[in-house]
Amino acid sequence: MKPYSSLKSILAEFLPLHRALASDDQDKTLEIVGSYMPDSANYTIETYAPLTPVWTWKVPERYVLHEAYLEIEGGERVVDFKDNPLHIVSYSLPIDKILGFEELQPHLYFNEKRPHAIPWIFKYYERDWGFCLSKNTFDKLPRDKKYHAVIKSEFIADPQLGFKVASAVIHPEGGANPAAGEFLVQAHTCHPMQANDDGAGVVSALGLARRLVENPLPAGSMSVRFWFGPETIGTIAWLAHNESLIPNLRGGIFLEMTGNQNRIAWHHTRQHDHLLDRITNYVLREADHDERDFAAAPANDERVVNGPGVNVPCISLNRAPYDEYHTTDDNLDIIHEDMLLEAADVAERIIRIYASNYIPRRTFRGPVFLSGYGLWVDWRENWALNRAIEKIMMRFEGQHSIFDIAEQVGLDYWVVREYVEKFRAKGFVTPLPIPSEAQAS
Repeated sequence: MKPYSSLKSILAEFLPLHRALASDDQDKTLEIVGSYMPDSANYTIETYAPLTPVWTWKVPERYVLHEAYLEIEGGERVVDFKDNPLHIVSYSLPIDKILGFEELQPHLYFNEKRPHAIPWIFKYYERDWGFCLSKNTFDKLPRDKKYHAVIKSEFIADPQLGFKVASAVIHPEGGANPAAGEFLVQAHTCHPMQANDDGAGVVSALGLARRLVENPLPAGSMSVRFWFGPETIGTIAWLAHNESLIPNLRGGIFLEMTGNQNRIAWHHTRQHDHLLDRITNYVLREADHDERDFAAAPANDERVVNGPGVNVPCISLNRAPYDEYHTTDDNLDIIHEDMLLEAADVAERIIRIYASNYIPRRTFRGPVFLSGYGLWVDWRENWALNRAIEKIMMRFEGQHSIFDIAEQVGLDYWVVREYVEKFRAKGFVTPLPIPSEAQAS
């Protein structure tokens, strides 16, 4: 596990790479991410053969771009992929052709609102070709000249050069508890030269992972699985190849756009009022934040994880919207270390409650002899807890989680959990795991 000076410094390391869905630079990005993951997490990169069916989709081919440029007749080069990966429409078809301006214009893309910036445009599934440039450059192009458009690209279906995703698992203190399942944290790696979307989510996730190793979740908690890869199709391909994991997933967070100077926003699960929604609301209750519906813009892989046939409750955390989105202005200048860290902190607090929560079921009959077992709470030291003891014990019927009980008696989750743990240590309650959605239904 490599040391680092800041999360932003890790982002700077992979930001310039041409991170297409499947490409050499995507591979390099996953390797860089892995070098910063804790060694104990068993970071693993999986490779899937291109064009393999994955549910209703297909695994994309590897995209190899040798060179791409646009020249005005006479040799003046106005666009060159070597200068910036955003100059090419992602997954552009090959072309080597002389064109008039009217023929060329439909293949040129710019951003009206940010005329100095180069936009990021992708056509992964609608194969075409094109160049991206600033509006200022576009306006200066002579309309009466011929243009030489060159894109030397390949789409490679070699299984040995396949489509890659990566995951790693961090266990609670004492090791994995299979009955508790796993919590999933995701960020995507497929947007070339985009710092906030979503290099920021990647490094916030890395910061979170290292925290969960330095300060493990309580024994018996869920394990936390981290996942990195291309947006949408990456998660689809991964789950299609690992369907046995789905029943074991208890919840998830998608992290993206965490570095810009904006307040945090959270998007509900598809269930909307799931335990995960309630815990997120609890964690952010005193914070300045936005609350949004499931899959409201920006929507990402929570649509897969919490979507049809999978339906693992999943929220997303971000700082959208921001003006620099999908342009060269989405760079390190808009990334703030404190914003990256705050997003990791919010995710950590949600996970610490959700993953450590369980359903206590009593093994006793009648009221417990509290003082005889060291379970009485002196009202002079903690009046609120003393008054809540009977209410807490009445909820040990195997129907309420610790978080439910804390909500119902109006106490802090960790205060209630610490107290319930004393009952468990005496053998008066047994812990039942939070059921998966499949088990609950």
